[in-house]
Amino acid sequence: WKSNSSSSDSVGNVFAGTYTYTVTVQSVDGANKYFLDGVQQATLDLIEGQTYIFDWSAATSHPFRFSTTSNGTHGSGSEYTTGVTTNGTPGSSGAYTQIEVASGAPTLYYYCTNHSGMGGQINTWVLHTLH
Repeated sequence: WKSNSSSSDSVGNVFAGTYTYTVTVQSVDGANKYFLDGVQQATLDLIEGQTYIFDWSAATSHPFRFSTTSNGTHGSGSEYTTGVTTNGTPGSSGAYTQIEVASGAPTLYYYCTNHSGMGGQINTWVLHTLH
């Protein structure tokens, strides 16, 4: 494995192929936080060339986006859109953000466009096969 990110302390899982994460929101100490598959602000490891779907149909009022800056637009960054498709309205059936991780993709951060401090980090990896 070769990481494209500078972080080496990820606690997320690595998945090959298309994987769907269920995105929910819970209040923690009075502040809303994203939970991915039940894990608060999970750090993810995603593989270049693979597709990942973030189903936020249960995340009312919390549009899910990516940035190269921690906390996205709330941290003076901008939305990352390379290989990204967004569909629907937060809290509506079928709402999702999909990303096909680009070759050479940087470390990414997921965030809520409406609220600061909800997201987490995504490390990107190159999958090498042994011959």
